[in-house]
Amino acid sequence: MSMKKGNLIYLSSLLQTESAYKNAADNLSAAFDAREIKYTWIDHTKDIWLRDFMPVKTRSGKYVSFRYEPSYLADAPNLRTDFRRDIAPQLGVSVCDSDINLDGGNVVFSPSKRRVIISDRVFSENPERERAGLIRELEKQLEAEVLLIPSLRSDMTGHADGMVRFVDETTVIGNAVPFKKGFEQRVKDALKSCGVHVIDFPFFFGKGGGVGCYLNFLQTEQCVFLPTFGSERDAEAVSAAKSIFNKAVVPVDIRAIAKEGGGLNCISWEI
Repeated sequence: MSMKKGNLIYLSSLLQTESAYKNAADNLSAAFDAREIKYTWIDHTKDIWLRDFMPVKTRSGKYVSFRYEPSYLADAPNLRTDFRRDIAPQLGVSVCDSDINLDGGNVVFSPSKRRVIISDRVFSENPERERAGLIRELEKQLEAEVLLIPSLRSDMTGHADGMVRFVDETTVIGNAVPFKKGFEQRVKDALKSCGVHVIDFPFFFGKGGGVGCYLNFLQTEQCVFLPTFGSERDAEAVSAAKSIFNKAVVPVDIRAIAKEGGGLNCISWEI
């Protein structure tokens, strides 16, 4: 692990111990080492999707731990990691607890963290709350303007980080999905009404929920780690990322992880 200054990236130790993920985890470790990115492993997680149950860092530096009781895990409590009980003691980070039910994968901040995109799945996950009041409380806790987008009903999680990612305060990239123009246009219209332009980004329908979703990348201060899938579309995605981001783009083959439904943003958390 490098001692170069910058963010420290956390990953679940299950990526090391579960044979299904080993090759992808090795690819990611090698990419981090080559770029001198600091990273470490967290024990006692119930799955590999750290982004969802770890706290969210706001503009002021505050960490907010939201309630993690997603409806898609209602019948699988064994897969629901309790951050406050199982993970917080390992980190020694002071957090503010929130009783709002919200996955970290549904929180997409702008670079300044003054704006945040959240899908409307947050409403069905908090049915007891009045919608306008819920948004006001989220804006207070996240210290950011909330931009709402529709959630993809066929997506189990409804997370925003599989649909859009910020480039700057008024620009995002979104999946170029030719067969879902109706839904994609609704996302674009929702963001356009907030003064945000959407750039189409390469995408394809692969075998597995996360395969083909290139925008689920991990961005650090130094570079963008871009998921690849052993596809002929990989080069197109790398080229597109290089034309958009003013930093190095590092492709990482994570197809084994993506087959389980997520990408590099999903499995990582930084401090």
